[in-house]
Amino acid sequence: MGVNFKDIASPEKIELKDIEGRTIAIDAYNTIYQFLSGIRQKDGSPLKDENGNVTSHLSGLLYRTSSIVEKGIKPIYVFDGKPSEYKAETIKKRREAKEKSEMKMKKAIAEGNDELARKYAIRTSRMSPYIVESSKELLDYMGIPWVQASREGEAQASYMVQQKDAWAVSSQDYDCLLFGAPKIIRNLTLSGGLSKLEYMELNKVLDNLKFTREQLIDLALLVGTDFNNGIHGIGIKRGIKLLNEKSLENILEDLDYKPETDIEILRNIFLNPNVNKNYKIKFKNYDNEKIIEFLCEEHGFGKDRVNNVLKNKMKNLNVSQKSLEDWF
Repeated sequence: MGVNFKDIASPEKIELKDIEGRTIAIDAYNTIYQFLSGIRQKDGSPLKDENGNVTSHLSGLLYRTSSIVEKGIKPIYVFDGKPSEYKAETIKKRREAKEKSEMKMKKAIAEGNDELARKYAIRTSRMSPYIVESSKELLDYMGIPWVQASREGEAQASYMVQQKDAWAVSSQDYDCLLFGAPKIIRNLTLSGGLSKLEYMELNKVLDNLKFTREQLIDLALLVGTDFNNGIHGIGIKRGIKLLNEKSLENILEDLDYKPETDIEILRNIFLNPNVNKNYKIKFKNYDNEKIIEFLCEEHGFGKDRVNNVLKNKMKNLNVSQKSLEDWF
């Protein structure tokens, strides 16, 4: 989940009307994991079709995306690419945590404890090629553009906002600040949590700290990111104090700490990320026939309910194409 900058980011509470008419680059993996974790049956197992294919993510994408579009917001989903080699340790830890949760879930199921089984089940969600490709397929039929990142989805989405191809990034991760996202939206769920919608601006975060973006990255490296472990005993407050007094290199020298990965390499992951610059963004009218075939005939969704969603919520996309500049 990246670095936790909640205490220093000071996000503003905003209303949905504040982002109406905006184009938002959505961290696809972050969002799909929410669906895989939250949209489950009573015993914690994910929704599946009659062939055993998981459909929790498809349900989430259909209903949340259509609700976003209904509110006049234009979403662009951004999918992660190949993970960085420097993220291997983080990925390993996450995999081990999922395996432990899976063992506890199976034990709870055997004991007939549905509540405990569900608690551990939501921690076992995995992103498979099927889930990624079926998500993209549904978005295509819905007329919603998606972009394939070279590496980190947060980096790609941040780049797109920098290029003014989107107004803000929607992600739960604070890493977008490190990747240079000028504007960030959190909690864009549209499922009863609208009062928790949050907005951050990178420049305001930096001004409040009296930091440069490079110093913010150094602070993250001190406390730990997805790409390094950080230094034991150094939290946000102490890290800020130290960086107000000296450079990261001097801090490491004073602590006699030698990082496993060169500091400049770690900084460059955030300052000069590997991004896809050849993407194209085009919103299209949704294909009612294809969506019904895909969701209802292939995956067992109720036809009447899907039709109702499309006709009542997706109509905002069925208009003549506007230039992207009109949505900033």
